[in-house]
Amino acid sequence: MELKQLYREIVNEHNLHPVHKGKMENADLVLRGVNPSCGDDITLYLKLEGEAISEASYDGSGCAISQASVDMMVDQIIGKKKDEAIKLAETFMGMIKGEITDEESIEALDEAAALQDVAHMPARVKCAVLGWHTMQEMLEHPEKAVPEN
Repeated sequence: MELKQLYREIVNEHNLHPVHKGKMENADLVLRGVNPSCGDDITLYLKLEGEAISEASYDGSGCAISQASVDMMVDQIIGKKKDEAIKLAETFMGMIKGEITDEESIEALDEAAALQDVAHMPARVKCAVLGWHTMQEMLEHPEKAVPEN
């Protein structure tokens, strides 16, 4: 199977059968991310145990790339410390923007590396980074991500 075809299948699988989609009760951090240019709209939920992300989920709607990307991201950040999750977000956004191309860095993204070709589709970059940017924002500025009670 051709590598690009495999990547398409990974993206389709995460879009059609997301593992982490759903509202989370009693989340420690909740933040909405919106891409007004195409209508992608997600809410990200995180539970923390000290410095580690113990649980995560998202809800919302959007294009296949935005939905698959946030589902893959959640796969990657559960069990990670906050600083590790932020580093993954920086790596992902660097890959999507074409600034990070070395295989070793990209391998750290696991399945999210399937979105590497988005770097060649400028109109889709905001779709791919929405979840990652939202997660980075909520971890770096937790005061913006206080859940409603």
